[in-house]
Amino acid sequence: MSSCKKLIYFTLLLIVLIYAIQILNIVRFPSQIDIIKGDSRNLNIFFPFSLEIVEESTDIVRINNENKDGLSIGLRNSYNLESTNNGRANLKFKFLGIFPIREVKVNVVNQTYVVPGGEAIGVKLNTKGVLVVGTSEILSVDGKTYNPAKNAGIKVGDTITMIDGIKIKDADHVIHLLNNIKSNTVKIEVERNNASFTTEVLPVKSKQDNSYRLGIWVRDKTAGIGTLTFFEPNSRKFGALGHAITDVDTGTLMKAENGEIMKARVSSIEQGKKGSPGELRGMFFETDEVLGKIENNTTFGIYGTMYDKNKMFKHKKALPIGFQSEVKTGKAYILANVEGDKVTEYEVEILKLEKQIVPQSKSMVIKVTDKSLINKTGGIVQGMSGSPIIQNGKIVGAVTHVFVNDPTKGYGIYIEWMLKEAGIYTDNNSDFAEGK
Repeated sequence: MSSCKKLIYFTLLLIVLIYAIQILNIVRFPSQIDIIKGDSRNLNIFFPFSLEIVEESTDIVRINNENKDGLSIGLRNSYNLESTNNGRANLKFKFLGIFPIREVKVNVVNQTYVVPGGEAIGVKLNTKGVLVVGTSEILSVDGKTYNPAKNAGIKVGDTITMIDGIKIKDADHVIHLLNNIKSNTVKIEVERNNASFTTEVLPVKSKQDNSYRLGIWVRDKTAGIGTLTFFEPNSRKFGALGHAITDVDTGTLMKAENGEIMKARVSSIEQGKKGSPGELRGMFFETDEVLGKIENNTTFGIYGTMYDKNKMFKHKKALPIGFQSEVKTGKAYILANVEGDKVTEYEVEILKLEKQIVPQSKSMVIKVTDKSLINKTGGIVQGMSGSPIIQNGKIVGAVTHVFVNDPTKGYGIYIEWMLKEAGIYTDNNSDFAEGK
């Protein structure tokens, strides 16, 4: 093959590669863009693709193409997307300005303000029904061993919600019901992986204490220390932790029936080290000031309503939220309570950002750069989850997890995902809000 032909093939291959990359970038482009009313956004689109606004969306957003010379090879088209009114608009990517290949939704909303947290809180959570954390054989009064729950298909991680149509309150309630029913077969309603089913179990009378049992170990409550992320004054909604409360033995998300958060005080710190995450140790009592009611325990944190919005926040200023498109790598800071009840600002660096179309917990990677925090805690430790991340005067996220092999690093979640979980920030279209 002549050198001329090789050059032609190489050039064609390079062009195909470049176009393939551009197509991939458009395919991976978010299916939705959130913009605050009155703000604008610059979008750079490369030849041979262009961006157009759907005609009926022109009263929501406007597009100004800054390339006055039209499309040409090698030219970048810079579009300025201006939001004018609340609502949902549609944009289309086109190939050679003719063939539509992708549609993007634009959601224009009012600016949302929330009061940043950072305070250590005591968390007391009661589960929906009881969580199965183990199964065991029962030595019956007849001298034989049985495992009735296991034989009925009940597994570790299941939640038992009802027995014979009666809603379960707690672990003691299970024992009470079984000993009233005695040796009759009972119908057990079970939840597993967000689905429910009913099974029948014959309780066994234990030789040990003459009580009727199912052969399960259950848990109905948990308590611990975490960090408050935000409070929204108008709705009195709060969000905290940035990740789920899970059972210590099974790792199962504990479904909240009810619970409360209360003021807590950090009493000591176990520093984080490589291979061993540290921990904030704190104190709170049921007689302490109760702040609010927990209504939901989700993958992205705990959420609920404050009893009295003036108890903790009357002297704190609300800040605007920053969407993921506004978050940049670089300097930021977190608010954290690592001693007593004092909230302090600590500098961090956002190292990496993930483009997320639907809510996910690991939205960004952060690194603690503040020497005073590193000296106190070693970096990010358990109990700091939920610490708000602030950048350019906006709340952009919350700390969620620490890197076990490097306690100075951790993950953060975008604040917009937490606000959606709290029911504060909603899109102008329900399907759009679900990322459909």
